[in-house]
Amino acid sequence: MSLFDILFLSVALAMDCFTVSIVSGVITRRALWRVVLRMSVLFGLFQAVMPLFGWLGMIFFRDYIEPFDHWIAFILLAFIGGNMIKEAFGPEEEHNFRPERLRTQLMLAVATSIDALAVGISFVCTGYGSLSELLFPLTVIGVVSFCFGIVGNFLGISFGRVIARKIKPELIGGIILILIGVKVLLEHLLG
Repeated sequence: MSLFDILFLSVALAMDCFTVSIVSGVITRRALWRVVLRMSVLFGLFQAVMPLFGWLGMIFFRDYIEPFDHWIAFILLAFIGGNMIKEAFGPEEEHNFRPERLRTQLMLAVATSIDALAVGISFVCTGYGSLSELLFPLTVIGVVSFCFGIVGNFLGISFGRVIARKIKPELIGGIILILIGVKVLLEHLLG
């Protein structure tokens, strides 16, 4: 993957963190730095670690899947992207959580990083064969998610629910993931 692909992938994965952070900002309605920073650090950490777990799980099966790895990457990214797009147009749920609690933040960090686990599986399919090769994309994913967490919280505090309805972050993230999946598939089929 190129730097451009990694950045787009990172933004796509961070969209769930961004959305949850906006909701958190709407609920707290004030800048609680401890809450904002801890939540953002947890988002960045889990978004970076989950692809590693997916990659580790799949690295042992590389020889068996190499002939059709590009299809696996495409299907995973298209599936995740499709689900994100579907969520963007689904009914708005009530968010009855207290973002200042560590337990709530941990649950949100895990929930928003499940997609990243599948992306880790796709890393094997796109040629990442060693941990040293994976270090840069994981770092970028973590940093982008951290930044989106901070920005989302402050947008939620500043502009409330109006901005979340207008941006549809899940839609943007879903489209980006699908486009990356199509690119991976085309590179392998045409290259």
